[in-house]
Amino acid sequence: MKNKVLLSKEMETLLIPLYGKAMASTKKRPILIDYKAREIVENIEYDFGALKIPAKTNTMMCMRAKLLDDFTMKFLEKKMDCAVFHLGCGLDGRYYRVNNPKVNWYDLDFPEVISIKEKFCPETNKYHLIASSVTNWKWIEEIPAHHPHNLVIAEGLLMYLREEEIKTVLLLLKEKLGSYTLIFDAFNTFTARKVNNHPSIKKTKATIHWGIDDASEITRWMPYVTFVDERFFTSNEVIQKMGWEIRWMYQLAHLFPLARNAQRILIYNIEKQ
Repeated sequence: MKNKVLLSKEMETLLIPLYGKAMASTKKRPILIDYKAREIVENIEYDFGALKIPAKTNTMMCMRAKLLDDFTMKFLEKKMDCAVFHLGCGLDGRYYRVNNPKVNWYDLDFPEVISIKEKFCPETNKYHLIASSVTNWKWIEEIPAHHPHNLVIAEGLLMYLREEEIKTVLLLLKEKLGSYTLIFDAFNTFTARKVNNHPSIKKTKATIHWGIDDASEITRWMPYVTFVDERFFTSNEVIQKMGWEIRWMYQLAHLFPLARNAQRILIYNIEKQ
């Protein structure tokens, strides 16, 4: 029997990448394969067609997931005794795609989301679910802080927060963990203003609040933040596996700063003082 999904506003946006990754997995040349997404979509009751996900948007979401997956896998190969904190995880199955039995993994999202996720992604001694809003800071007090290496992933999340909320969560994580690597995707300010008119966003009635133009801006928010890398959706290794028409389109877009910075992945190291 299928599980009925009742979510609202920002929480409903988690179904967009879920369905997109499930559909992408069935293509002849998929950007990524996500069996967990297919399993969940096949077993929950929701009108996914009503999300109206444009093909271009789905390609971008799958590319984002693939780039974050690849970074996480490489990070974990080099770091022993590591904890991963996936903030605003939604129904994403990155833990299963990364498939690293040594890592201690923590997925965090609203209680309503976790109540669905735990049906498909049960906890183990390595995989943990945290039922909390990212901005309910109490969860930070309860996470473990004994790992020498920590990776914080915020996929499709920070743009829904206000700048002061982002500053607060980064600072509190620093105070708790001491040091960590942060990876997330971000809009520039122009895209952040315009994307609220996107059909999928309008359908869920969510609101985009934040964008960033200069990646170095975050290094001025608090001490001991180092900018590591900026990875563009218009130029990366994933694109090279696509058809020539898509490669040409992205190569052209990469020539223009406004298009190149519309959405990209940013990576930072936050160190102990």
